[in-house]
Amino acid sequence: MAKRDYYEVLGVGRGADDRELKKAFRKLALQYHPDRNPDDPEAEGKFKEASEAYDVLSDPEKRALYDQFGHEGLNRSGGGGPGFQDIGDIFSHFGDIFGDFFGGRGSRRSSPNAPRRGSDVRYDLELTLEEACFGAKKDITIRIPVPCTACSGTGAEGGKLDTCGHCGGQGQVAHRQGLFVMSTTCPVCRGRGATAKARCGDCHGAGEVEREQKASIVIPAGIEEGQTLRVTGKGQPGTRGGPAGNLLVRIYLKDHPIYERHGDNLVRALDLSFPDAALGTTLEIDDPDPASDKKLKVKVPAGTQPSETIHLPGAGVPHLRGRGRGDLILVARVAVPKKVSRKAKKLLNELKSELG
Repeated sequence: MAKRDYYEVLGVGRGADDRELKKAFRKLALQYHPDRNPDDPEAEGKFKEASEAYDVLSDPEKRALYDQFGHEGLNRSGGGGPGFQDIGDIFSHFGDIFGDFFGGRGSRRSSPNAPRRGSDVRYDLELTLEEACFGAKKDITIRIPVPCTACSGTGAEGGKLDTCGHCGGQGQVAHRQGLFVMSTTCPVCRGRGATAKARCGDCHGAGEVEREQKASIVIPAGIEEGQTLRVTGKGQPGTRGGPAGNLLVRIYLKDHPIYERHGDNLVRALDLSFPDAALGTTLEIDDPDPASDKKLKVKVPAGTQPSETIHLPGAGVPHLRGRGRGDLILVARVAVPKKVSRKAKKLLNELKSELG
């Protein structure tokens, strides 16, 4: 049975942000939670389906892969949904989430001092057609938030923190709502379990400052506009020993004065004189690959019409996944002279009579 679209499962649009995703998942989790639907296989199936959808869409890397290639892309990369076998797997995987929602079964409050992974950093990179089609290496400079050295990332002057009096250092506060005890992030300390007596003067209490960081991006030959490259560990540094996030580079392309790209094929105009189009000829043109100095031979058949196409197999864009290249497609553009000499006019009239 084919899997449903993950956005459809959660009932959100493709542009949904983290808050909308979490809200939609919470609604479905409450509706189909096993404690509310004992011995109901259908509800359990929907609970698993919603959990798998949220697992993918809440992860920037998996979401980018899913947006580009769908379920098949996730399966091929090994980065798809976790394939939960039972409800216990789900509660184990989403312990913090269900702790926020229910405060009971599956609850697993995370310690304010637990290691945390750094956030992913997004960067839009504009490439020339040649760079995208035939590969390149780009050096970029990004600005990422890093822990403030003056306060060791605490946001407090001198790094001195006091236990939060609102949550007692837990980082969460509990509220009873109907059948459930809801655990939410403490609004005073924002989940850290501690507060500052005085704000750090360097970061103004944020605990982090922006720093420039250089990164080298290897552009694979054949990448297309809209695809995202992941550079592991080049995002925001983790805190308390947690791993760094990733750098996610989204590709955009500049317009090209000669070529247009259609998948792995390149299309360009081929200017022909009227005699060459009528009689046929052999021409040489440059290989689109800027690293190649060879010439491509083009055989123009006699009687070539304006806008007629000539295909050069294997002279287009390298396949991103696999060997070989697409085609170079030449579109005939026949030039008709605006001014002709008397001799040329006489010859054209003779040709006109000959051709009828």
